[in-house]
Amino acid sequence: MPKPKRALKPIPIFKSEAAEREFWETADSADYVDWSAARAVRFPKLRPSTTAISVRLPDTLLAELKILANERDVPYQSLLKVYLADRIATERRQQRRRLEA
Repeated sequence: MPKPKRALKPIPIFKSEAAEREFWETADSADYVDWSAARAVRFPKLRPSTTAISVRLPDTLLAELKILANERDVPYQSLLKVYLADRIATERRQQRRRLEA
């Protein structure tokens, strides 16, 4: 026999985005939203926000990076991001293994 649906609480009106954020950090959304009616969506053009930084690299390292990027037909900054992401993922995996041992 299926469970009877419980009544959802009304979502409050918020005075600011900060107040709404604070509310949802502690509230259980299942009390306010019927997730059984939810459906998966995709946002293919959504890009993560980025922050510009300045990194000083030796000229030879930058030249090698640009050569590798040119061989792969990608911008050197994009290749650098891929290399950094790969290395961070490797470091995190090693860290998890050390903690599990």
